[in-house]
Amino acid sequence: MTPFRVLAAVAVLIATTWSAFADDVVFPPGAHVGMKPLVGLVRAKSFIGFETEDQGVKVLIADLPPDAYGEVVNAFKANPAGSGGIKPESLETPAGLAYYTVESARDGATNVRRYSMILPGPTFSGYIAVQVPENAARIYTDDAVRQMFATAFIRNEVPVDEQLGMMPFKITELSNFKTVRMVAPGAALMLADGDEKTGFETKPFILLGIIGSTAASPDDRGRFAQQIATTIPGVRDGHITMSEPIRIDGQAGYETRIDAISGKDNTPVTIVQWLRFGSQSSMRIIGSSPRTDWEKAFPRFRAVRDGIQPRG
Repeated sequence: MTPFRVLAAVAVLIATTWSAFADDVVFPPGAHVGMKPLVGLVRAKSFIGFETEDQGVKVLIADLPPDAYGEVVNAFKANPAGSGGIKPESLETPAGLAYYTVESARDGATNVRRYSMILPGPTFSGYIAVQVPENAARIYTDDAVRQMFATAFIRNEVPVDEQLGMMPFKITELSNFKTVRMVAPGAALMLADGDEKTGFETKPFILLGIIGSTAASPDDRGRFAQQIATTIPGVRDGHITMSEPIRIDGQAGYETRIDAISGKDNTPVTIVQWLRFGSQSSMRIIGSSPRTDWEKAFPRFRAVRDGIQPRG
């Protein structure tokens, strides 16, 4: 057999092995990072990750900025012994070389072991944090947690239906936006024409979410809408060009438009903010587009807004 055929056969074997391995990995809804959870761990109810039935042992999964992994690697190389008695360890995983730490701590009156691991990702750094209370330490030992860490696997994309299913409302119209990204799991979602590599600000995007506040009274809606419009992240030199009450799906709402500058490329943008008021919270929809694309982008924003429906 020629060397080329040997390499090809090995490549097929590796691909088959990893494919079978990935089939056993459990990804909590919305998570880029999955693993083979230890016996007794089930999907968590109030956060992305796993937990025991009594919620004593917790495994939190999150995305960190892409630079976070490199910063940890550099810190490890600069100080392999660690600091404060906490020494980082390296670990080979299907996702690549990971780094983790173990420490003893207290959670209120309870003694706990805490484990933190960071993984390399394509456009993010994967992060896993585990907390084991003292009364579970005989089962969830340091070695057992390490073995679980060693099964960590990364998927580059979370299925769109999975992301949409986590939101507290139905989204029936995506208006041909190319990218769907969960900004805050189950709370905020972005639909965009750009992505992490090309950037978001230079193309139209829309943010959907719920905020835990609302106008104190109907007369306060205008002030509330304009005040909250000043908290839109990533924009500067903004000024409101229009703000007026509207009806959204039969409910009281407010539309506010802003001209501003956005992003590192100083892109002139026009932004629309829609608020739909509830008794305790408000739905907030923010559409941003380069000013040159506004006339085409606005109908797409409005179609997404009008396609939002309550669940159940």
